[in-house]
Amino acid sequence: MKTTIYLETIIHAPMERCFDLSRSIDLHVASTNGSNEKAVAGRLKGLILEGETVTWEATHFFVRQLLTTKITSMQRPFRFYDVMQQGAFKSMEHEHLFYDQDGSTTMKDVFVYEAPYGIFGQLFDKLVLRRYMSALLKERNQAIKNFAESGAWKKFILS
Repeated sequence: MKTTIYLETIIHAPMERCFDLSRSIDLHVASTNGSNEKAVAGRLKGLILEGETVTWEATHFFVRQLLTTKITSMQRPFRFYDVMQQGAFKSMEHEHLFYDQDGSTTMKDVFVYEAPYGIFGQLFDKLVLRRYMSALLKERNQAIKNFAESGAWKKFILS
């Protein structure tokens, strides 16, 4: 059974900046202190592009894990879509959407995943995983918002 998480974040910054920060490998690393994420294969730095992959190494639930995703489509600055190629989920897809709202940006996430291990995975998802994944995505979105709304965004993107 697939789980879908919908999030919406209002950012008082231009859509292009928010889009680029969302695909910044360096910002992703800076925004995930709790799980010590780092890029270990594929795109390791800078802004990921359509067709590229990145493999993340991170600790979740006291277990060191690898997750490889690929950007399967991108229409800058409106949307991009990444899909798990390999990792702990049975499947995972993440659609990133951006809308201009009079100079501010509405950033929407549609994160769809399926936990492995059948009924046990479904139970774990209901009890723990959905809340955990929502919190991770919210934390990341807050970091994007904080950087985009301050001068600190320049350290991750050039324009």
